[in-house]
Amino acid sequence: IIRCAIGLGSYSGMSTPPLFGDFEAQRHWMEITQHLPISQWYWFDLEYWGLDYPPLTAYHSYVLCKIGSFINPKWFELDASRGFELIDDGLKTYMRFTVLISEALCYIPAVVYFTKWVGKHRNQSPIGQFIAAAAILFQPSLMLIDHGHFQYNCVMLGLTVYAINSLLDEFYAPAAFCFVLSICFKQMALYYAPIFFAYFL
Repeated sequence: IIRCAIGLGSYSGMSTPPLFGDFEAQRHWMEITQHLPISQWYWFDLEYWGLDYPPLTAYHSYVLCKIGSFINPKWFELDASRGFELIDDGLKTYMRFTVLISEALCYIPAVVYFTKWVGKHRNQSPIGQFIAAAAILFQPSLMLIDHGHFQYNCVMLGLTVYAINSLLDEFYAPAAFCFVLSICFKQMALYYAPIFFAYFL
C-alpha cells in the first residue's frame, strides 16, 4: 500500500518535455529493446535517453515491453510513443506495476531469507526477524527512488542480497553468479564489492 501510494505522486521530469524524466527513460529503453536489433540498443539516439546500463537491464526492459505490448502496443511504438505519459494514465499504471512485481520477485524474498538466516543463527524470535525484515523493506530511500523517482534498483539489490545469502550458506559459485548478475543489471552494484573481499580476508 505504501509503495503504491508513493507511485501516485510525481517524479522528476514528469510532464516536462522534451525528456520527461527517468520514467520516460525506462519506457524508452523498453521501446528500443522491442523494436531494434541488439546491435543498435546501445547506439540509438543517445541524446534521447540512450541506454547506458549493463545488458541485464536491457533484457529486463525487453521482457517488460513484451508483456506491456500485449496490453497496449502504442505505449512502446518506436519514436511515436515519446511523451505518451501525457496521453495515457494506463501506461503509468503499468510501469508502476512492473516495479512492484520486480521488487516482489527479486528483492523481498532475498531480504526475508536473509533476516530469517540471521535470526536463526542468533536465536532471534520470529517477531524479531519480522521487525528486521520490515526495517529493511521499508527503508525510505529505496522506496522513494524506485517508486517515486522511478527506477529498478530493487532488482540489483535483490541479486546482491541473494549473493550474500549464498555466502552465508557457503555456496560460493551461486554467490559469484548472483553478484555478477547484479553488476550486469546495474554497475552501481560494484559499490558492494568490498563486502565480498572482506568475507574472504
